[in-house]
Amino acid sequence: MRLGKRLYQWFAALVHELTKFGVVGALAFVIDTGMLNLFNVVVGIGPLTSKVLATVISATFAYAGNRLWTFRHREQSGLGREYFLFFLLNGIALLFGLLVIGFVTYTLKLTDPLSMNIANIVGVGLGTLFRFWSYRRWVFLEATTPIPVELPEVKQPR
Repeated sequence: MRLGKRLYQWFAALVHELTKFGVVGALAFVIDTGMLNLFNVVVGIGPLTSKVLATVISATFAYAGNRLWTFRHREQSGLGREYFLFFLLNGIALLFGLLVIGFVTYTLKLTDPLSMNIANIVGVGLGTLFRFWSYRRWVFLEATTPIPVELPEVKQPR
């Protein structure tokens, strides 16, 4: 019975984290796609450079959302460490997007905005699987001691 309860608690916590991660990711995706189209279609910057710029902006938003909301109950191992690892892992995930966009643009010669956006969706999807796994594993570590949900009560002086 204990194993069943622990398994249920682990699964419930995972679903809770995954849901929050999905909300932050969806908002970051909207930012990423908007910036990608702004830089590539409106400004006229190349698709790969546009993707890198869009990812830097959306990843900055995602870091704040994940640190302050999704994984706030996890150990805080230092802003510098987390930020470095977060952007290193996002750089690796960015490679998925760059490979797909590069393949569609330069190999298939599909340069229209619709093709670029479909390629972006595929690349972001692949990168998202990697990011969720890697953030939980290396960036936002499991708490070693329980983090209180509420602040402790303070006794008032008489």
